[in-house]
Amino acid sequence: MLEEKDDNLLPADGIEENLSAPNLKKTASAEQKDEPEVVVEVDVLHEIDSSNAEDAEDEDNKHRHTIPMLDYHALSMEKLVKELERLVKGEKIQAIKNHVDGIKHEFDLKFQELLEQKKEDFLHDGGNELDFKYTSPLKTEFNNLYNEYRDKRNHYYKTLEQNLKANLAKRLEIIEELKSLINVETNINDIYKHFKELQEKWRSTGPIPRVNYNDVWRTYQHHVEIFYDFMDLNRDLRDLDFKHNLEEKLKIVQKAEELTAEPDVNKAFRELQMLHKVWKEDIGPVDREHRDEVWNRFSTATKTIHHKRQEYLKNIDQVYEQNFEAKKEIISKILEIAGQKVESHSQWQNQIKKIEALREAFFNAGKVPAKVNEETWGAFKDAVRRFNRTKNSFYKNLKKDQHENLEKKLELVKLAEELKDSENWAETTPIMKKIQDDWKKIGHVPKKYSDKVWEDFKKACNAYFSRLHAQRNEAHREEDEAFEKKKAFLDKLKDFELSGKTEKDLESIKAYIAEWKSIGRVPFNKRNIEAKFNKILDALFKKLNVDRQQSELIKYGNKIDELTNADNERAIQNERVFIKRKIDELKNDIRQLENNLQFFNADANNPIVREVVKNIDKQKDALALWKAKLKKLKNINEEE
Repeated sequence: MLEEKDDNLLPADGIEENLSAPNLKKTASAEQKDEPEVVVEVDVLHEIDSSNAEDAEDEDNKHRHTIPMLDYHALSMEKLVKELERLVKGEKIQAIKNHVDGIKHEFDLKFQELLEQKKEDFLHDGGNELDFKYTSPLKTEFNNLYNEYRDKRNHYYKTLEQNLKANLAKRLEIIEELKSLINVETNINDIYKHFKELQEKWRSTGPIPRVNYNDVWRTYQHHVEIFYDFMDLNRDLRDLDFKHNLEEKLKIVQKAEELTAEPDVNKAFRELQMLHKVWKEDIGPVDREHRDEVWNRFSTATKTIHHKRQEYLKNIDQVYEQNFEAKKEIISKILEIAGQKVESHSQWQNQIKKIEALREAFFNAGKVPAKVNEETWGAFKDAVRRFNRTKNSFYKNLKKDQHENLEKKLELVKLAEELKDSENWAETTPIMKKIQDDWKKIGHVPKKYSDKVWEDFKKACNAYFSRLHAQRNEAHREEDEAFEKKKAFLDKLKDFELSGKTEKDLESIKAYIAEWKSIGRVPFNKRNIEAKFNKILDALFKKLNVDRQQSELIKYGNKIDELTNADNERAIQNERVFIKRKIDELKNDIRQLENNLQFFNADANNPIVREVVKNIDKQKDALALWKAKLKKLKNINEEE
């Protein structure tokens, strides 16, 4: 029965016979008697031959190299399940063993951590350890997918075992036919043709068990060599074969030399393995004149690629060490946070966010050396568990406070329900707003009561404020009506034509202003209609040659009347303060501009001097206007 093999490279049977020293001298018998004695590193040939022997069981096994090997440690359990599903449903089952093993390892680690945390929470809540049970739909989904993978894998290898045995029998038959060629007394051309047919049949025969691979291949090559010795009697056919083999081997050498420039060293090494396999299995010997040259070039390219890969692996080890240091630092930070004294829910929530960020950073930090992987994971789990124990202890004590909070909130619910039908808006509204603020300050209540008590409180508050808004909407209705009237009034004012008599026209304009004021206030968000009204007034005043100050004071009389009619002393006082501030600002601006003149030539023709003087005059006009407004405002009290 064929057993599924580990993906680690295994020594091929019999390969050690020529690998007894750090360096290997390639002999003729080891390389079909066509390769020179040249120094080749043992490790790389050993690794290539071992891997090719492993792949001999499955011609499609190289497909595993094209499937991305993700950093499964950085994936959540949900993403691990999704990736497992993608592999099992969409990839060749024989090509995903390493991927599935990696996913299962990480999923089991993460689920075990979750299980331990759930158990700890259960015990903190007063549960009995013997009663603890935890099920997860995600775990069930993972198990189903993994079982599907195992079923598919077992079926595949059961079928493969039968095919491997059948292919082995075919190859042994080919060897027997090959052995019989030299004992046949017939036309040499017919023998050679039969030999080529056997070679093609050999190449087209599928994979065989890896345990038989090297022995069967060496036996086959041995009898190929014997046949070529036999073919020495017919040099033309032999030389033709040598020429073809040389052309094919030069193609392989060229591909190997191109691979030395491939930036992906793993890809280069995998393709080099395939080139060695083709060199070894599919191509026969070349003539002695070219043997040294072609093999030396292939050997040199092989060593170059191997050295680049060794450097890459060395750098990877350094990266893993850096990841290890980063994870130790993360664990240290988790322990530091776990040891901090935290006394409020908001602070704990902040700490929990920090731990979650550190957990994410730990999973994203990358792989660590295999020798410290379990140790690092264990230290990480212990640090997180220490934090969770402290957190659980706090929230266990917090439950008492939450029950007290519940009593306070129930009192507020009762008060809100008592006031929700009140129509004493002036007194009730501040109270309702205050109990809403008090609610926010109370804090959390037990989770099983939180939704109910909040819904009751929100319902009572909404009932009151909905009635309040309805009442205010009624009040705003009059403002909306005033807005519509003022829109119509603007249309009428636009049609007004001056008579040419200044006093009469001014009285008419004042009458329009009085009528405008009598309409009343408009909604706050539609007060721009006042600007439109003032714009029309400005145009009329301009036609009457009324100076700006006079026209502004006429319009300002409109605002003073509004303040007086509102009988709002505070608003009048605010207006007075505002005007005095404007007067002070203008005085300061004028003083600053007059000081600036001292720095320039007093020549009145100087453009800068003219601009400053013009600005001073403008500011003085504005100052006079604001003083006139203040005087008009002061007259309110005198009139009273």
